[in-house]
Amino acid sequence: MDTLVKKAQRGDAEAFIALMEECKMTLRRVAYGYLGNDEDVADAIQDTILAAYENLDTLKRGEHFKTWLVRILINNCTKTWRQKKKSVSLESEQEFGSREHVDRGRADVEFRELLLSLPEESRAVFQLYYGEQFTTREIANILNMNENTIKSKLHRGKEQLRAELEGGN
Repeated sequence: MDTLVKKAQRGDAEAFIALMEECKMTLRRVAYGYLGNDEDVADAIQDTILAAYENLDTLKRGEHFKTWLVRILINNCTKTWRQKKKSVSLESEQEFGSREHVDRGRADVEFRELLLSLPEESRAVFQLYYGEQFTTREIANILNMNENTIKSKLHRGKEQLRAELEGGN
C-alpha cells in the first residue's frame, strides 16, 4: 500500500483509485456501523474520498494511509450524525436504520441497534475494534486519543451492553 500512496501523492490517479478499492469495504463497514443508512453512508464515503484526494499531500507516512483515511471518514460520519440528530429523534432513526438493514440479516441489525445504544463517542471505538479488528493502539491513533482511554471506553461500553442485554431478557 505504501508504494501506491507514494504514486498517488505524485499525481497518479490510477494509484489513488487502487487505494480506494483496497479500502472501500472498510469504509462501508465503518460508515454503516456509525450511520446505518445507504444515503448517509454514500455521502460520508464520497466526502471522505474527496477530502483524501485533496489532502493526500499532507500525509507524511504512507503506511498510515488507512488509519488516516478512516479518521477522515469518522469525522465525516460524526458531522452527518450530529446534523441528523438535530432533525430526527433517536427512536425514529433506529427504526429507519433497521428497515434499511432488513435484507442484511438479523445480526447486522442487532449490532447496529447495540451501537446506537452506546454514547456517540463509543460507537466509533466499538465499530473499529469489533467491526474492523483494529487494535486499541490503531484506534487511539485514528481517534487522537490515549490508548488507555480506548480500553476504558471498550470496557465501559461492554458493561453497558451487558446490562442492556440482561435487562432485555
